[in-house]
Amino acid sequence: MRPMDSQADADAFRTLNEEWISKWFRIEEKDHATLSDPQGKIIATGGQVYVATDGERVLGAAALIRFGDGIYELSKMAVSPETRGQGVGRKLILYVIEQARALGAHTVFLGSSKKLENAVHLYESVGFRHVPPSELPEMKYARADVFMKMDLN
Repeated sequence: MRPMDSQADADAFRTLNEEWISKWFRIEEKDHATLSDPQGKIIATGGQVYVATDGERVLGAAALIRFGDGIYELSKMAVSPETRGQGVGRKLILYVIEQARALGAHTVFLGSSKKLENAVHLYESVGFRHVPPSELPEMKYARADVFMKMDLN
C-alpha cells in the first residue's frame, strides 16, 4: 500500500473505478472529472489517492478527499475483479483509515449503494456506522443511497 506516485497509478485508479461503476451503475460527470484528474481534484485540495500493489501491478485503489479541517471522504474505492474476495479491499480500507489519522482526520465518511452489499458489509466490519445523509457533506452521486461515517477520535 502506498500513495499514488505515477501516471500509471492514476491510470489504474481510473480503470479500476470505471470498471466497477459501469458494471453496477452509470459513470456520472463527477466521476469523469475526478477520475480524469486525481492530481487536481483530490491531491491538490489536500487529499490523496492510495494504491494496493503486487509488485508493479495495482490491485486496488481508494481516495481520501478533503472536505474541511479533519473531515475526509473515503471515495472511489475499487479492487481488480480477479482479486476480489481475497482481502485486498479490507487491507486497503484499513490502510486508508490509518492515513486519514496521519492527515489529522477526525471524521471519515462515505456514500455507497444498497446494490453493493459486500462493500457495505466491509465498511460496517471496519467500524463505519450508518447515518442519515443530513449528517454528512452533500454527495452528488445518483447511486448513493447508503451513508456512513467513522469518528477517528
